[in-house]
Amino acid sequence: MQSRRDLIATALGTLVAAPAAFAADKNEPEVTATEDLMREHGILRRALLVYAECVPRLRTKPESVDANALHRTATLFRKFGEQYHEQQLEEQHIFPVIRKMPRVASFADVLTSQHQRGREITAYLLERSGGGKISAAHAAPLAGALEGLVRMYEHHAAAEDTIVFPAWKTNYTNKQLDAIGDEFEEIERKTFGHDGFEDAEKTMSEIEKTLGLFDLARFTPPPPPA
Repeated sequence: MQSRRDLIATALGTLVAAPAAFAADKNEPEVTATEDLMREHGILRRALLVYAECVPRLRTKPESVDANALHRTATLFRKFGEQYHEQQLEEQHIFPVIRKMPRVASFADVLTSQHQRGREITAYLLERSGGGKISAAHAAPLAGALEGLVRMYEHHAAAEDTIVFPAWKTNYTNKQLDAIGDEFEEIERKTFGHDGFEDAEKTMSEIEKTLGLFDLARFTPPPPPA
């Protein structure tokens, strides 16, 4: 089976015969291991935005919350975020390396602990949203749990993207990082049977459309007061 890198190379080769206006840059960079990790964070951040949008509704009008969409988001977060991205990539390949680096070693245990807390909250969310609606008795506690999860992962992912991943990649040459990227792709294929990222992105887009969150323009704030 071809890797994403092979498919990109094939596509670029096909474009050589196309008009110059559509020709791709022959030096277009490959998707690196760190870029893969950050793109996966993008999927998880979109899930967190769904959670954040649901928090005020849970507190004021829980019957208006789409429990099925919330449950679907939590299912994606568990399978793609926790079981694949966290357990198979970060905890197996990233954290063991940074534990040997004095400048960032302390992050490994904190991040691992936060992964575990996230899994506990995801399990709680799956339980509370599994019946097709959120009961009034569970709405406020669930809102508090989701609010804490969002806040934790905002800091968690930011630290990984700006401190942990850049430190981790300094241990490898570009050739080694390319090989690690291929290894990550193979893990992804074994886990999902195909391209897990593309499926996760499609699922998140469907959820966002269901909840009216897909239109990016709606999040543009008004101008500041004159």
